[in-house]
Amino acid sequence: MGDSVNDNPQDPAQQSLADILVDLSALRTGKQAKALSRMQRRVIAPIETEQDNDDPRLAFQHTVFCQTSLPYRDPGDDVRLWRRTQGTTLLEVQAGRVLDPEIMDTVEVGLPWGTKPRLILAHLNAEAMRQNSPVIEVESSLSAFVKRIRGFNGGREIRAFKDQLTRLSAALIRMAVARGETRGYQIEAKVITAFELWLQKNERQRVLWPSTIQLSLDYFASLQEHAVPLSEADLAALAHSAMALDLYAWLAQRLHRIDPARPVFLQWPALMQQFGPGYMHMGHFKSKFRTALRQVLARYGAARIDEDERGLRLHNSPPPVLKRLVALPPQSRS
Repeated sequence: MGDSVNDNPQDPAQQSLADILVDLSALRTGKQAKALSRMQRRVIAPIETEQDNDDPRLAFQHTVFCQTSLPYRDPGDDVRLWRRTQGTTLLEVQAGRVLDPEIMDTVEVGLPWGTKPRLILAHLNAEAMRQNSPVIEVESSLSAFVKRIRGFNGGREIRAFKDQLTRLSAALIRMAVARGETRGYQIEAKVITAFELWLQKNERQRVLWPSTIQLSLDYFASLQEHAVPLSEADLAALAHSAMALDLYAWLAQRLHRIDPARPVFLQWPALMQQFGPGYMHMGHFKSKFRTALRQVLARYGAARIDEDERGLRLHNSPPPVLKRLVALPPQSRS
């Protein structure tokens, strides 16, 4: 069963960047063109996420989450463990349990999946880095973030984000990176170690969601060392596609580290193992991957990538967020 790159059924069918540019060209020349969908408009000119001083609003992702990924689709509540390896990097996510204060017992919640936990992690990481604190007030900051990313923050959308935040808060996450044959580092804890849980009721459903969270100290310390800066505007443009978000984050941490004299070539089977292990057929994966890549390159224009029938050739490229734009508070000294 192939993973879907779109976890929002309200988004229209995806269209290639070439088709989008054809439509724009027709608009400029006065020729008749198909109306651009909401997703297409967002890729070309995403919802405004800039700060008042005209500097890009930053998000951050941990380098492990740039190299491995959460599920694209809902694996079902009966699947309690998700495991992905990529080269020397390992990610394991174990679904957890949370207290339901109404029945005074813990209940199982499923694994985080789709675009929303990816976006939530980028937001939580950014808040932690900006405040230089692992404690984050979620309610108002998440609502504002969802509005910036999605263009609206209606009750249904916020509930969907809060559901994924609850799943993420309850999950046990193991991250490990091997360095050579004898060295490596590993975090085996919850990314979120404490949270204030509220029970929200309405006529249709009961929703458990965290309003204040605390990142684990191990994760926070590792994040400060291994955070990859991303553009929130780019995340907003790609917020319809989990594959595109993963591909963008991967290229952001990968391309600038490539030796300028030695481009890296990746064959399609390796790309499928990393970005599409759930796909049954290479042709189906290639089609989805190429669509996601075109959308990513529409945002990350400095990325130098050659693609052919054998795979991708990656060249040294500047990151999407230049270091001069990354201004973080100094770490506190004990």
